[in-house]
Amino acid sequence: MKHALFLTSILLIFGVASVHAAKPKKIYLWEHDAPNALGTEEKDKPNITVWLPDADKAVGTAIVVCPGGGYGNLAMGHEGKEIAEWLNSFGVAAAVLDYRHRGKGYGHPNPLLDLQRALRTVRAYAEEWNINSEKIGVLGFSAGGHLASTATVHFTDHENPADAIDRLSARPDFSILCYPVIVVEANYAHRGSMRNLLGDEAPPELVQFYSTEKHVSGKTPPTFQFTTNEDVSVPAENSVDFYLALRKHGIPAELHIYQRGRHGLGLAKGAIGTETWPELCRFWLKTNGFIP
Repeated sequence: MKHALFLTSILLIFGVASVHAAKPKKIYLWEHDAPNALGTEEKDKPNITVWLPDADKAVGTAIVVCPGGGYGNLAMGHEGKEIAEWLNSFGVAAAVLDYRHRGKGYGHPNPLLDLQRALRTVRAYAEEWNINSEKIGVLGFSAGGHLASTATVHFTDHENPADAIDRLSARPDFSILCYPVIVVEANYAHRGSMRNLLGDEAPPELVQFYSTEKHVSGKTPPTFQFTTNEDVSVPAENSVDFYLALRKHGIPAELHIYQRGRHGLGLAKGAIGTETWPELCRFWLKTNGFIP
């Protein structure tokens, strides 16, 4: 009993923060100006807010979260903060990405540059945050899902590394795509997202580059997807096209198309049937060895 009281006293003296989740911390992705920055205001400074789980729950896995918003804004609540809290609940670290988009005055190539830098930044902090550098994934919703899928298929080494972070890999080890925008040209493409990203008259090479279903290869990481049959904003064909490309190349993949649910559900709380996707996603992470 005396030893237990002594240990309790020591913890009270030095604080117990070390065994609990750290407070969310904002980290700017570039120490100085971001590439192609239009100014020095907050909107010109892409960043991640890092949510670390309780130390006694941490499993050594991290995910960069890309909220949706049609490349014109960001749903930082139900597709950002709530997702980070959910990931923390089973020991996964989260880095919610505040990336540049048309609402801030930015289009191609800046959202992808920001996500690739975010993945590299999490790798740079892996040891400090007790993360396995080979278990860093990406999760995106809607247009954020398109951004995540772009990073899933385009992850070559940085051509002109400016610092040590740029020299790290930007390839996610796994991807989670939630009602994602995928296609650019088909009649079920989300025109608003593509207009915000590429402008009104995108050159053919950019249309090809951002049609992410066309760039799946044997190097694409394992991918989990969910969408709904009732989504009229970003129809399920987007997810189906990406799934078929994954299947063609033998990539471990899982796709859930729920009967019910509007677009933009986030965790889908209260949506009958669809609300099971977070648990199924967690099981998928276990199946593929990304969490214990």
